[in-house]
Amino acid sequence: MLRTRDDLGMRPGATSMTVANTRRLHMITWGCQMNVYDSGRMADVLAPLGYVPTATPDDADMVILNTCHIRDRAAEKVFSELGRLRVMKQAREAQGHRMILAVAGCVAQAEGAEIVARAPYVDIVLGPQTYHRLPEMVARAARAGGTVIETDFPAEQKFDFLPEASAPRGVSAFLTVQEGCDKFCSFCVVPYTRGAEASRPEAAVLAEARRLVAQGTREITLLGQNVNAWHGEGTKGKPSNLGHLIRELAEIPGILRIRYTTSHPRDMDDDLIAAHAEIPALMPFLHLPVQSGSDRMLEAMNRRHTAAEYLAIIGRLRAVRPDIALSSDFIVGHPGETDADFQATLELIRAVGYAQAFSFKYSARPGTPAAGAALQVPEAVKDQRIQEIQVLLRSQTTRFNGGCVGLEIPVLFTHHGRYDGQVVGRAPWLQPVHMIGASTLIGTEIRVRIVEAHTNSLAAMQIPTPFIEERACA
Repeated sequence: MLRTRDDLGMRPGATSMTVANTRRLHMITWGCQMNVYDSGRMADVLAPLGYVPTATPDDADMVILNTCHIRDRAAEKVFSELGRLRVMKQAREAQGHRMILAVAGCVAQAEGAEIVARAPYVDIVLGPQTYHRLPEMVARAARAGGTVIETDFPAEQKFDFLPEASAPRGVSAFLTVQEGCDKFCSFCVVPYTRGAEASRPEAAVLAEARRLVAQGTREITLLGQNVNAWHGEGTKGKPSNLGHLIRELAEIPGILRIRYTTSHPRDMDDDLIAAHAEIPALMPFLHLPVQSGSDRMLEAMNRRHTAAEYLAIIGRLRAVRPDIALSSDFIVGHPGETDADFQATLELIRAVGYAQAFSFKYSARPGTPAAGAALQVPEAVKDQRIQEIQVLLRSQTTRFNGGCVGLEIPVLFTHHGRYDGQVVGRAPWLQPVHMIGASTLIGTEIRVRIVEAHTNSLAAMQIPTPFIEERACA
């Protein structure tokens, strides 16, 4: 599931510290939840060098742009930001201070040479598999001119070299368990920027989860490009599966909620589906991208499943967990998409009934098979189709959220709201829930009554009465 840097609240960052002999680090993050996790781990890697977060780049000793290559014009957005930062870098140098400027993530992996050519003032370019080497890169950048580039896929797993110590992630935290992709969808750059599928060992995941809980985390979202393809080494030395991992996580005292994203339909096995029925901590929400409802388009996209197979998975999930809410991704205007193909997508959306979903106009990613395909869809047609699909998806979200009004449900409160005296948490189905309440509610899960539904959130009130009912939003 994709988010912009503003959606994810990555800017401004943490409050600046002014301890003597510290260096200030400002992080700008675009893209998915995994990039958010990676940004946190980069900060952990740099902490032993004295780097502490600062909210703005103006006084930063180091600025890292953690980039995403999924969305349209991703590289141009990075170069635009670099132009703004170049002015700040020059201003600091004029005052006798140095600003190390680094570009990380998928744009760095895909466009490393272009970044060096167009922005030679960038000090470090590093791919998403090499950020465990950041201290070494910083040292090299400090003692040598030019740009330090690290965009190879190293033989070692980066997770084996990350520090165990980390800054607290909050009541709700991401935990990466799997990276990379072997699916090679026609429109996607992930296999080229993140590499082949790789899974962290179960013991390492459980150890990180325990550390998060010790720091106050109560909800863990497992991350992966194909998270349900996780097959890390289990405690008995044999490959395990995501259903088993979730069962092990649920046994850790202090974990109240477990989620996972993003999944691929081909990897929804029986054990994972059964986990939704058997594990109370596993929330009744699943983001399962389908991209299209047309079998012809699914084949062109190299999705390796049909619309009927996708709908069968949805049926199996709802059979074991009737209150499960579903989310998905849709691409309109993939090369060759006809009006009939698009109508098939609308029919699938109506058949499933989503609680939320994300839709995008197809845009070519250099190096992907679809970029050079024939029968590119005109932009005007893509515009019309995206508007139509978004009207349908918004109506489903509105109906789902409206069905929550009057329910009494458990909400895990995670942070303060934008207004005085307001706290914000998440419903089991992932909607933000805001309520007037004491700060002591943060970090706790309590029952509330939903009193109002908004486009993307719910309003609640605290109730003293016993828990009345537990059902899904209508």
